[in-house]
Amino acid sequence: MNVLLAFGIIFGALALFAIVFLVVAPPPRRVAIERRIAPGEEHVSALSKATDRAVATIESVSGRREHRLFGEERLELAGIKSEPSAFLIVVIAVSAVLGLLGVVIGFGSFWSVILGALFAALGPLLVSLFLSSRTESRRSKFGDQLDDTLQLVSGNLRAGHGLMQSIDSVAQHADPPTSEEFARIVNETRIGRDLGDALSGTADRMKSDDFTWAAQAIQINRETGGNLSETLQRTAATIRERNQIRRQVKALSAEGRLSATILILLPIVVVLGVIVLRPEYLAPFVETPIGWAAMFVAILLMIIGIVWMIAAVRVKF
Repeated sequence: MNVLLAFGIIFGALALFAIVFLVVAPPPRRVAIERRIAPGEEHVSALSKATDRAVATIESVSGRREHRLFGEERLELAGIKSEPSAFLIVVIAVSAVLGLLGVVIGFGSFWSVILGALFAALGPLLVSLFLSSRTESRRSKFGDQLDDTLQLVSGNLRAGHGLMQSIDSVAQHADPPTSEEFARIVNETRIGRDLGDALSGTADRMKSDDFTWAAQAIQINRETGGNLSETLQRTAATIRERNQIRRQVKALSAEGRLSATILILLPIVVVLGVIVLRPEYLAPFVETPIGWAAMFVAILLMIIGIVWMIAAVRVKF
């Protein structure tokens, strides 16, 4: 009852504050910022200045490392148009929010600090998994679009365009991520890189064996001559048949992948539920040496089971 009365007093005070200062005596209107700055100058807010300063500090510290966990290349592969230092701020924010969530879940018990530290440590791991998932999705989408891409290049060649004009047409009219990768090829050739090397580099970035074959076909045709349009058309037909088989295999293995996902998430969800509902049930795991040993063995077996199930449901084609 006292808690409800306190909340009522707080909300009443807020309502009175809003009525007095926003309706009865509102603050004077300020001149728009666009009218208070000289023409040609750009207004930068204090928040923007603080953010830029934080980004510059992180960039100066992380730039000394040769290999960064969230480097520019990895962000590009995931299709994220952000600077590594700015993205690192997002990772820190995610870890802070997760840590606060862990503290709230275990509030009032000995699990508060442990859950806060564990949830905060999960931040970079979850972000890394998110980037890996986006990268795999982007590569898969590139492979699914490849047969249509080669058909478009072949059609442009039959229409009388050159090879570079055909590739530039794909960069302008295809859907992402194909348009982005072909735009990268065009830009690399414009600054002096050989077309064959640019195509091979894209095949390595996207980990596409099909595009490797297409790049090799283009390179052989450039060296020996021949009807490149017909060669690309046949390559596109072969890739289309491979994609059909790949989709069929994916559909047949969908049940196994769903079962593996449920089996992986079920123990985690159960443990979190017990922590929220009955945290005293898990007290022996952190209060006795046998509990610590049992928890270590359980986590180890969980990791082995996850790796085993992922290897079992992953079908390489």
